[in-house]
Amino acid sequence: MNKIYKVIFVSVVSIIFISCESKMDVNLLELKIKQNMPDDSGLFAVAFIDLQTGDEIFINARESMHAASTMKTPVMIEVYKQSDAGKFSLNDSILVKNEFRSIVDSSLYSMDIEEDSGDSLYQYLGKKRTIYQLVYEMITVSSNLATNILIDMVGAVNVTETMRQIGANDIQVLRGVEDIKAYRQGLSNTTTAYDLAIIYKAIAEDLVVSPHACEDMLQILLDQKHRDVIPALLPDDVKVAHKTGWITGVRHDSGIVYLADGRKYILVLLSGNVEDDTTGKTWQQNISKQIYDYMKG
Repeated sequence: MNKIYKVIFVSVVSIIFISCESKMDVNLLELKIKQNMPDDSGLFAVAFIDLQTGDEIFINARESMHAASTMKTPVMIEVYKQSDAGKFSLNDSILVKNEFRSIVDSSLYSMDIEEDSGDSLYQYLGKKRTIYQLVYEMITVSSNLATNILIDMVGAVNVTETMRQIGANDIQVLRGVEDIKAYRQGLSNTTTAYDLAIIYKAIAEDLVVSPHACEDMLQILLDQKHRDVIPALLPDDVKVAHKTGWITGVRHDSGIVYLADGRKYILVLLSGNVEDDTTGKTWQQNISKQIYDYMKG
């Protein structure tokens, strides 16, 4: 009888020890990330969620930052939501135009092809493309032109409201891209690392619109062409479904990382008011690799 009790006692202690050790690991990882943050001016934010264990790291994750192109994922979600509701089909065609109205006074403005990383869409001005093709261009090459056409179609207010329903309570999608009058009045799209983590977690767990819609959106995100932050230092067998964003002083990446063994985690890396973009991006790349090594360890 005594021997049986001893075995049970040792087993329980072992379980407690393993659990505590795992918790210490993620705490140590968070500490190392904080210690290695760049010393130059700027704000850096990190959100990490291990979707298997629930381990989390949130550093400056509630700080509001200019969203840059990370707001394009919420726009995609709203497009799929309205399509699922029967308002249109993703296979419907829509006119490619380059004329939009400022949210300040409804005055007209146009996109500058030189400022748009998705410049291939401009060859279709005056012609039609499917809604799906516009979504694909918006995400994979970060087309600003496609983004504004889609925001005009679904409505920025609706995008923000859908984010609230998901549980992203601070992200703001107010307008399309390059609305200079709005920018000058401080009316910009904003986000937090925490909200982006919530959004990608919902997609990863098939909780947005429908499981089929989530799978479709993930396939688009997996085909991301801008891969110089989260995936940059990761092995080729690691897949990342993500959306980047950058403007002067700002560089973001956010999405879902899929390991070769089937595990996955959420990672959001944001930066704002950074003087040296190269230093900031290098730090973000290294943090991504550090978190990958933690997951593999």
